Amino acid sequence: MTFTKDLLLPVVRLTPDDAHYFFGYYDIPAWSSDDSAHLVHRVEFRDRMPTAGDVAQLGIVHPGRDGFTRIAETTAWNFQQGAMLQWHPLAPDSKIIFNRRDGGRFVGVIKDIVTGKEQILPRAVSNVDPKGRYAMHVNFSRQFDFRPGYGYAGIPDPFATVKQPEEDGIFRMDLESGEETLILSLAEIVRQFPGQMRDRKIIINHINLNTDGSRFIALVRNFPDSVETKSFFTGALTADADGRNAYMLVDYSIASHYHWSDPENLVMVVKRPGEEINLREFHDCNQQSHQLVHEFFKDDGHCSYSPDRQWLLYDSYPQEGYRYLYVYHLASGQGWCLCGVKTLPRMEGVEMEIRCDLHPRWNRAGDAISFDSLHEGFRGVYSMQIGPLLRQLAATTTQGASVEK
Repeated sequence: MTFTKDLLLPVVRLTPDDAHYFFGYYDIPAWSSDDSAHLVHRVEFRDRMPTAGDVAQLGIVHPGRDGFTRIAETTAWNFQQGAMLQWHPLAPDSKIIFNRRDGGRFVGVIKDIVTGKEQILPRAVSNVDPKGRYAMHVNFSRQFDFRPGYGYAGIPDPFATVKQPEEDGIFRMDLESGEETLILSLAEIVRQFPGQMRDRKIIINHINLNTDGSRFIALVRNFPDSVETKSFFTGALTADADGRNAYMLVDYSIASHYHWSDPENLVMVVKRPGEEINLREFHDCNQQSHQLVHEFFKDDGHCSYSPDRQWLLYDSYPQEGYRYLYVYHLASGQGWCLCGVKTLPRMEGVEMEIRCDLHPRWNRAGDAISFDSLHEGFRGVYSMQIGPLLRQLAATTTQGASVEK
């Protein structure tokens, strides 16, 4: 069986083959400051949902070296975003941040991997300020009820029967003091932007701070009206880091993955009424947007700017048994397929929650990427050294898009 195809560069596995390894989401810092270490989760299964008692080991692998170094463990994790494991922005070689279950609550943990000292945050971390000042929190128990693949098992949502609670929503936590503040409640979001959500049970599905931590974007979604439909609307809400000056960047329709280019601009996958799904560049607090080359971005994918903001990294959902990795040169509007990796057959009933998306992510230098995959029959974390290729492609770009496989 062919596990990879259309390779422009070699694919190298970073993790051992003695268990299942993954990192998680595409917009979380996995690489240390000098790119010598990569954070990963280690688990013993891949074919079912995690339960409240299932443990994920958290640790480090080093590109070019064998082995896995265990640092901590947690029972607050999922296959899409793990335990929100990431490097602390103020100590991206010596401190990690992750979530775990502590009795009847989910908490955030800041751990010094040199001394072993831990600081406990009052709530689980959803996203961290790039400058390391604070973290955002949304309700992972409510998330589990909405989409189990993004929430944590084991603790019931105290607001499960409340459609738009005043006491739940987006919290901000100071990373030094642990002080927490509810900056925007679910009820307040609907009061400001009722639209399709006026009488619906809502949730914040994803949240992400911009590049200087001054504003964030949050996907506001509603619980499906029935088990059969499974459909929901999504609004893309932006606001200051203290919850003020909220703005509905994309009204309640279809909005998905996004990534900030700078404090004011971002790219996002959207589908508006009468349109096909497309990738657009937005300016915050402005309804004007620019569609990127549609011949290249034909479907939803996980998008991220390179550190120098000259390239976009993108992946695909399964296409005839393979998931693909792409890079796109913003200045020329030209894209290339880096590789295709075999995806395993769908597991009916649980596929949505335990699937292995590639979630490609850049290293700090912008000359390598890593991604999660199942193409060898087990979950692993893989890398590609793409720096020389990007320099070559940038030097030979011409106008127009290319997505040849």
